[in-house]
Amino acid sequence: MGSATLIADALAAAYPEADCELDHTSPFTLLVATVLSAQSTDRRVNGVTVELFRRYPGPEALAGADVDDVAAIIKPVGFYRNKAAAIQGLSRIIVDEHDGEVPADLDALVRLPGVGRKTANVVLGNAFGIPGVTPDTHLIRLANRFEWVDSTKPDTVERAVMALVPSERWTKLSHEMIWHGRRVCHARRPACGACVIRELCPSNDIGEQDPDVAASLIREPRG
Repeated sequence: MGSATLIADALAAAYPEADCELDHTSPFTLLVATVLSAQSTDRRVNGVTVELFRRYPGPEALAGADVDDVAAIIKPVGFYRNKAAAIQGLSRIIVDEHDGEVPADLDALVRLPGVGRKTANVVLGNAFGIPGVTPDTHLIRLANRFEWVDSTKPDTVERAVMALVPSERWTKLSHEMIWHGRRVCHARRPACGACVIRELCPSNDIGEQDPDVAASLIREPRG
């Protein structure tokens, strides 16, 4: 098993600025953006939320919006009709059952339309400072490559990572792993030869080994 502590420390040193790449100004805008990010990119979501939140800045406005108008705004993110219904539905519940405030509670969050544990943990960790592990596709891939877990089930990966590092590191480590997955440890061709944790990773032989070629594979931030 890859040393979780050493790998986590190396990732922290490599990505001190790692944070949520979804643009947001409040727990509500983060919640909506995270729901929209399912099977989409952060860049694409950030491109539509500017107009979405200009038109509908809070749950009251979005709850009363024309769902077809919402769908038209968010169309670039994909699955836009289902997502429009979800964000309008969660807005109504927030208004009707939570006095217009996003609940800082996992159980309450996962009862909202379009919200699972992954989305809930993003909101709790980044909007409320409540630690959590976000098992997105990048984190799941890296946790398996680090041999921290042998599963692609989000709940299983979440629990495994939580057991390996202290709770105060969960949220930041999630960002660091996601950043590393997006930039270096790609799904199809990881840049192993230019990886900062190459010597610590038990899967360091699966990707491009030539340092110069590997360096050319590293993607720019927010790409």
